[in-house]
Amino acid sequence: MGDFDPSVPVNASAPRCRRIGVLGGTFDPVHIGHLRGALEVAESLALDELRLVPSARPPHRDTPQVSAKDRLAMVECAVAGVAPLVVDDRELQRDKPSYTIDTLESMRAEMADETQVFLLLGWDAFCGLPTWHRWEELLQHCHILVLQRPDADSEPPDALRNLLAARSVSDPLALKGPSGQIAFVWQTPLAVSATQIRQLLASGKSVRFLVPDAVLAYIEAHGLYRASN
Repeated sequence: MGDFDPSVPVNASAPRCRRIGVLGGTFDPVHIGHLRGALEVAESLALDELRLVPSARPPHRDTPQVSAKDRLAMVECAVAGVAPLVVDDRELQRDKPSYTIDTLESMRAEMADETQVFLLLGWDAFCGLPTWHRWEELLQHCHILVLQRPDADSEPPDALRNLLAARSVSDPLALKGPSGQIAFVWQTPLAVSATQIRQLLASGKSVRFLVPDAVLAYIEAHGLYRASN
């Protein structure tokens, strides 16, 4: 007799590669729009992990109103116990602008080559890609998931049309390999913005149900976004 083990399937498939999502932002503060959208994508694509990456010095955004320490703490409060959402603070460890290409290269150096990486971008951010640092190299390190809301009716810039024609896939679940393609993910629009939340707080109004309770407790405990800030 041979060494056949009946408990092991004869044609057991190899374990599938890991699937990692990446969502960057100032998160000033993190709110239900960020979190609900992230969770929807993580579930629909069966991601093993979706990393929220707070940016330190965003090249394309105004300077965040509160400190990196506070923004990181709020995101940590928001995702505590909410798998597969996790926090990645690597951009806050770098003393230079938060370029996405640097973040992806850093992540890739820690992963198996076959790991699939999905960079989540809103429609406006995607349309602004041609202004990003080394933007043509992004797809060498990741797939791009464009989170498009039904009310997004603007056209992409000319610089992206050829890229979309060559790299877009109609079904996000059909993205193959570790990187290199683009897919659109339709999202339920939530009319919530960090700007709106900061304005409400500055005027002394409640933001309950716009941010997780743990984030609201942190904001109140540390007196963030008050008019005197």
